[in-house]
Amino acid sequence: MEKQIILNVKQFELTLQRLCHQLIENHDDFQNTVLIGLQPRGIHVVNRMKKMLEKKLGLTVVCGNLDITFYRDDFRRRESPIIPSATNIDFVIENKNVVLIDDVLFTGRTIRSGLDALLAFGRPTKVELLTFIDRRFKRHLPIQADYVGQAVDTLASERVAIEWEELDGEDKVILFTPNENNE
Repeated sequence: MEKQIILNVKQFELTLQRLCHQLIENHDDFQNTVLIGLQPRGIHVVNRMKKMLEKKLGLTVVCGNLDITFYRDDFRRRESPIIPSATNIDFVIENKNVVLIDDVLFTGRTIRSGLDALLAFGRPTKVELLTFIDRRFKRHLPIQADYVGQAVDTLASERVAIEWEELDGEDKVILFTPNENNE
């Protein structure tokens, strides 16, 4: 597979900073707003943004993690069982503004599952979607992000991977393109 770096370390940081500024513009002091990351990879975006926002604002930003395993439409179609991740929402979302966060938006099915799972915790006033990478094409559902770090036009056969310093040693976004020998 051929690899192409979409965002390097500096671009990665700038993208996160821009997303934080957009959230601050729309949510001011976050008094009535919570951030919820979708398991498993959206939590990395939330954790990093929480640190950045709290540093910029000098206050605590309420964040949580949401597992969508049992809300997926392909849950029973897999040959091997899916192992659920932990959900950590120890706050009330009723009448709050919720920013649902994921790393990559592609077909929209993960977000649909996230919305279903979110409603089990109450009825928010408003739900917005933030995605670090939006693959734009090949949506299966009419879902669009309110906040996009980087829009990337890809083929269905291509894959986008986000690497995090904490897990992978360096922050970067990579596009994997299959070559003719290993399609």
